[in-house]
Amino acid sequence: MDFNLILLLTVVFSCVTFVLRTAFSQGNRGWAIVASTILTIIGTLLYFAPQWASWVGGGLWTLFLVLPLLGFAQVNRLIVQQRYRAARQLVSYLRWLHPTDGWFEQPTILQALEQGQQGQMAMALQSLRPHEGIDHPMGRHATALLLLMDARWHDLLRWFSTHVPETVLRRDPHLLMYYLRALGETGDLNGLVRGLERYERDLKKGSSQTPLHLVQLFALAFCGDVEGVQQLIKHALTNYPSAIQQFWRLTAQRVAMPQRQADEALRNLQKQQGDRILTQAIDWRLAHPPNDPRVVLSPKTYESLQRLQSTVKQDIRYGRPLVFKPTKAYVTYALLLANGIFFALEIYYGGSQSQAALAHLGALIPEAVRQGQWWRLLNANFLHYGWTHLLTNSLGLYLLGPFVEANLGRWRYLLTYLSTGIGTMGIFTLWTLWENSPTPKQLVGASAAIMGLLGVIIVILWHRWRQARSRIAAERLRTFGLIIGFQFLFDFLIPEISGLAHTVGLILGLGWGIIWSGLIQKRIKG
Repeated sequence: MDFNLILLLTVVFSCVTFVLRTAFSQGNRGWAIVASTILTIIGTLLYFAPQWASWVGGGLWTLFLVLPLLGFAQVNRLIVQQRYRAARQLVSYLRWLHPTDGWFEQPTILQALEQGQQGQMAMALQSLRPHEGIDHPMGRHATALLLLMDARWHDLLRWFSTHVPETVLRRDPHLLMYYLRALGETGDLNGLVRGLERYERDLKKGSSQTPLHLVQLFALAFCGDVEGVQQLIKHALTNYPSAIQQFWRLTAQRVAMPQRQADEALRNLQKQQGDRILTQAIDWRLAHPPNDPRVVLSPKTYESLQRLQSTVKQDIRYGRPLVFKPTKAYVTYALLLANGIFFALEIYYGGSQSQAALAHLGALIPEAVRQGQWWRLLNANFLHYGWTHLLTNSLGLYLLGPFVEANLGRWRYLLTYLSTGIGTMGIFTLWTLWENSPTPKQLVGASAAIMGLLGVIIVILWHRWRQARSRIAAERLRTFGLIIGFQFLFDFLIPEISGLAHTVGLILGLGWGIIWSGLIQKRIKG
């Protein structure tokens, strides 16, 4: 397996995806410029010095796309946790890798938030005043934050209506978040719920889903959905500081339960705080009785609220098919460990790219299987040809396995994984023997079983889309369709990859997905 070709294809695919996603987004156009520049450099090198194309392109891609993406995701997590100092320190370095799209000014904003949080309002105002009123992302954020930190929600709405055109508002998810929260704080529940539905796509722009999740939290809290708030905090906003989580739970309880109890809990929360911004928010909350959504919501808005509640429930219920955080997927981790143990044995017996070592440990050799060495059908799934092969398959298993394990249960998941891998090896053996190729063939790797997991995920999402017409399931189906297309492109361009094994693995996974879906549905109905 040619590492250079894999790296080059990965970089090109990633950069093209960046260009398509961000070229027409003014707020993220810097990403498109960077990706286009990398593609241009790669194209030039392919013509003049092809041996350098993958390494130079991979280096530029890592430095100017991967590192900023990972870094800005961490910055967003720190901001959600209200760890403004750590976020400011990190972004002060990252901004030099990606100085466009407003990131260069972020340290000033984060410093003001840090000062305001510590009660140093005069210093925070002094930091932001020079930028107030400037028709620039930095100026708009400065003005909005000045009003937000003092809980001057009516003033904030007036400023939005007179100084921020809708075209500008829609380009900035964080400004939208401030605007929609101000609607809820001032009692305009119809405006908040309808605005969330109207601007949902705009809130998803950028590298973080946090603005969308926070606005969903605002809408559910101001409409008194205590359970929805709790579920959203538990699954999507777990990094939110505990005091802020409690603040929004109590906001929802003020609407759904006796107000006096929630107000007393808010006062107790306020006494424990050194966060000036939260203290101001609690003062505002205590001074303004909640609106009853059953009275103020129009019938059309109430339908929008129900759709929001359904969307949040689906998002939580369907989980995340691509899992980056550690979970309790013990079977997946056991399979990863088995891959690692077999790889260590490969090295011990002569090297992971040694045909003799692989054959000794159980690589699939069709002729040997015909002679009775059936154990190769199993062992071959845990062997890998080189570090690149092991790492790519391990990453795929780590990302996809927990979702399937959580949906099928451990034993169904293990049966699906092993039977898909063994079945693929068996069909590959029959095909090779029928083909009667004069060149001996040898097959190793977990990719067929992983493609089986992908097939199961496709069926799960398709069933959920069909049953509930879930937009989230439809979006994820499209994402996995692209992943499958990209995999088959790899199969076509890299002859060392077995396209037959991947195709069979996917088909077997689809079959298992259909079987398990039927059994699960019968169990639910029973």
